Amino acid sequence: MEFADRVTRVEPSATLAISALASELEDDGVDVVDLSVGEPDFPTPENVIDAGQAAMDAGHTGYTTSQGIPELRAAIADKLRDDGLDHGPENVVVTPGAKQALYEVVQAVVDDGDEVVLLDPAWVSYEAMVKLAGGTLVRVDLSPHEFALEPALDDLQNVISDDTELLIVNSPSNPTGAVYSDDALAGVRDLAVDHDVTVIADEIYDEITYGVEPTSLGTLDGMSERTVTVNGFSKAYSMTGWRLGYFAGPEELIDQAGKLHSHSVSCAVNFVQHAGIEALQNTDAAVEEMVGSFQERRDLLVDLFADEGVEVPVPDGAFYMMLPVDSNDQSWAEGALEDAHVATVPGSAFGAPGYARLSYAASEERLREAVTRLAEGGFL
Repeated sequence: MEFADRVTRVEPSATLAISALASELEDDGVDVVDLSVGEPDFPTPENVIDAGQAAMDAGHTGYTTSQGIPELRAAIADKLRDDGLDHGPENVVVTPGAKQALYEVVQAVVDDGDEVVLLDPAWVSYEAMVKLAGGTLVRVDLSPHEFALEPALDDLQNVISDDTELLIVNSPSNPTGAVYSDDALAGVRDLAVDHDVTVIADEIYDEITYGVEPTSLGTLDGMSERTVTVNGFSKAYSMTGWRLGYFAGPEELIDQAGKLHSHSVSCAVNFVQHAGIEALQNTDAAVEEMVGSFQERRDLLVDLFADEGVEVPVPDGAFYMMLPVDSNDQSWAEGALEDAHVATVPGSAFGAPGYARLSYAASEERLREAVTRLAEGGFL
């Protein structure tokens, strides 16, 4: 059987692959501390579950309009307005997860041979999405600057040109947890405007920050007409399995990406969209509690690694930490899983060789156990 080049040129998701290996060990009775998957370990808020069940009971189980139910798009527009973005409901497309939103936007913007710039370390699926669209990748390494963007603006300036079609900016970042400064984003704005570059602002972790307020890139002067903002419900509202996300942007982008949306997934699940309204409007306390727990876990991990003589870059958002490891991070991660039974993701999967990504979406007890196992196994 022959397969299309666009499929064979991409690799399976590294994060899901590691998680699958961890699951195999667990099926064999091994106690694995799994810090590989980016999934909150908190349940979906009860009122959101109730809203989804009530929507099913009310008969909201059929198709919706492709772009999403009007009530949810209005609620999303209100959220975006609170973030400083001037998008009406007509500028919003609701999708089955933020990953689908990203895929549709990349497919709508990137053509064969188009240049796309990534800020490394970068979430693993960006590369795959660009390759599936036929684009070419140029990468800017933030690792020498402890994953901060501002010191790397000169490097970014050296690669962005009039030939650049798209730049993807993810703040707060997966995998680093970095929240890019206003000065850094202003530098991005200047380059995007100068070279007429479209920008995807992936803000899926914007509700999960520690002592800093993230700026939405589309709010900067000159960016509203060239920025597509992507967000979703999986992280902040612990709704990973509900599969609900969205993108918002200029009218022409909505029209073009909306065609792909309607011919692929048709629409997001009806009753899930109703649950999404509840999540946006009535979960502030639950989100605040979850974020507070993540911050405590982050601080615990920083201290535990310091006790072992390991200094880690302290993330300001999301729930990930980049641990410096051997130069062969793939081998390190495999050994940590097989010998210490701690699952992490090799940094090279994100464009950051020499690191492993840890997710601290796990209990403090399990985080302590993970560090103990890594230390006793000689992995620190």
